[in-house]
Amino acid sequence: MSANLKYLSLGILVFQTTSLVLTMRYSRTLKEEGPRYLSSTAVVVAELLKIMACILLVYKDSKCSLRALNRVLHDEILNKPTETLKLAIPSGIYTLQNNLLYVALSNLDAATYQVTYQLKILTTALFSVSMLSKKLGVYQWLSLVILMTGVAFVQWPSDSQELDSKEHSAGSQFVGLMAVLTACFSSGFAGVYFEKILKETKQSVWIRNIQLGFFGSVFGLMGVYIYDGELVSKNGFFQGYNQLTWIVVVLQALGGLVIAAVIKYADNILKGFATSLSIILSTLISYFWLQDFVPSSVFFLGAILVITATFLYGYDPKPAGNPTKA
Repeated sequence: MSANLKYLSLGILVFQTTSLVLTMRYSRTLKEEGPRYLSSTAVVVAELLKIMACILLVYKDSKCSLRALNRVLHDEILNKPTETLKLAIPSGIYTLQNNLLYVALSNLDAATYQVTYQLKILTTALFSVSMLSKKLGVYQWLSLVILMTGVAFVQWPSDSQELDSKEHSAGSQFVGLMAVLTACFSSGFAGVYFEKILKETKQSVWIRNIQLGFFGSVFGLMGVYIYDGELVSKNGFFQGYNQLTWIVVVLQALGGLVIAAVIKYADNILKGFATSLSIILSTLISYFWLQDFVPSSVFFLGAILVITATFLYGYDPKPAGNPTKA
């Protein structure tokens, strides 16, 4: 049963990661009449959907009792304001990260984004060493060097990028790259900070995600008011929303829940396999369906290095058995 759950959660992770990147990219580049949907409002709606999903999961864990659900929410959130406030920092950073991903996919093709975003492995490792005092093995340090080399190759200018300069200027490519790099740093810090909080307390992951979603909604609404307040007052909060937009929002809301399930049921090697498969699928679909990406030999070399680094980072060599004594 656990093996089935392991592969099911990984299959869902591959589907969620690949489809989110591709649909988000398609939704940000699709030319339609009327105003385009605001990414800032999409982030808020995704947070609200995540809260609803987590409340349903807590309700299920409470044996489908509304009284038990109310007691859990009251005891774990309202009666522990200090613990709840601890989530404000990672929540604010996650909200920034989610907005940056929209910026990145508005300026980069899905394949380049997918590979470059794997730099979050590097930032997570560095923050884990500094904040959690984790020790990395030789294979992990080697994988980080390979990872940086692979991302450098992926970002290396190619002839195909020069041909695409009419649609994507060097400026927009730079904006996309900076958005991905900032998202990598924010993802690394927020992820390690969240891990530290989870280890210090015994609250469930679903309760923690409700707290994250609450602060994320507050920070997200502040962002909507500051950056898109005039557009919202003119055309409404849900301007430009269509079926594709709602698919993007639902996939983004489910992302954190899928990752939580994978952490529970899968190991690092299988997670690396899922990430690698997602990169390959994104590359193929970007080339054949979206037709906004022409892979070069340098890109393939970089992608292979990144995939290798992903596997190597999760590799855990078995210690040699003790020799039997005579």
